[in-house]
Amino acid sequence: MLRRTPRLTRALTLVGAAALALATSVGLAAAPASADQAGAAQAQPVRVRVASYNIHHGAGPDNVLDLPDVAGEIRDLHADVIGLQEVDRHWGDRSDNLDEAAWLADRLDMYVAYAANLDLDPATPGGERRQYGTAILSRFPILSSTNTLLPKFGDHEQRGLLVADIKVRGVMMRFANTHLQHNDNLERQAQAQRIVELLGDQPTRTFLTGDLNASAGAAEIKILTNVFTDAWAAVGVGDGFTYSQEDPHNRIDFVMSSPDVQPLHARVATDADGSDHLPVVADFAVRR
Repeated sequence: MLRRTPRLTRALTLVGAAALALATSVGLAAAPASADQAGAAQAQPVRVRVASYNIHHGAGPDNVLDLPDVAGEIRDLHADVIGLQEVDRHWGDRSDNLDEAAWLADRLDMYVAYAANLDLDPATPGGERRQYGTAILSRFPILSSTNTLLPKFGDHEQRGLLVADIKVRGVMMRFANTHLQHNDNLERQAQAQRIVELLGDQPTRTFLTGDLNASAGAAEIKILTNVFTDAWAAVGVGDGFTYSQEDPHNRIDFVMSSPDVQPLHARVATDADGSDHLPVVADFAVRR
C-alpha cells in the first residue's frame, strides 16, 4: 500500500496550524456547534464518487503506451475510489516493466491496493516477478485488502476479486473490483456466483466495479444485479457504452452498489482515449 508523501503531509499540517493560529489571534475561531447542529451533520449522508476503468496496461487504441495520459484521465474523473483492470506490474516491454499501479498512485497522490491474478517467474534471474491483474486507487487510506481467485475453466486466464476496506469521510465502506472471463459465459456465471458468495447476498455499504465482459441482459450480470444495484441502469442517461473506445457499442464496464446505497448520477467519460475502454463513474449517497 502506498501512502501520501510525507512532504505533502507536513505541508498540510503547517498550513492547518497557521490557519488555526490566525483565527485564534483575531478572535475568529468558530463557536462550538450546538447538539442539534452536530446531530444534523451526523445525519447527513456521505457522498462518494466511484469509477471503473480498464486501462489496457496503459495503451490506447493505437497500442502505444502512454501512462501519463491514463493518469490525466483518472484525475479528470475526480473519483474518490476507482477500480482498474488490466494493470501490469513488471510485466515486460509493453509497459516498460513498470509497476503501473504504484506509478499511478504516486502520480495521482492516491493510496493503492494491487492484486496479481497472473504471477509469473521473472524474465531474468533475480528480476521482479511478472504480474498482471487489477488495482484499486483511493483518495482515502486503504485499511485492508484481499484478493480471491475466481473459478477458472481449463486453460483460461485466471481472474480474481480484489476487495478493499476504506473509511470514506468517516464511514467504513467496502470496495470490490474484478475482471471477468472474456470468452466463456458459463465461466462468467460461475465467477459472478462466487462474487456473490464472497460479498454476501445482503451486502451493506459495498461497491462492485469491473470489466464484466457481458452486457446488462446477460445471465451473469443478472446474478450480480439480483444483489447489487447497477448504477447506470438506475440513474444513467443514454446507452452508457464503454467498449470499444473507437466504436462504442456495448456496455460491459460497471459500477454497482449494495441496496442500502443511493445512486445519484452516472456518466461515461466519452472523451477518454488512454485505453480501448471508456471509464464509467457514478456518484452515491451513503447513510452514516
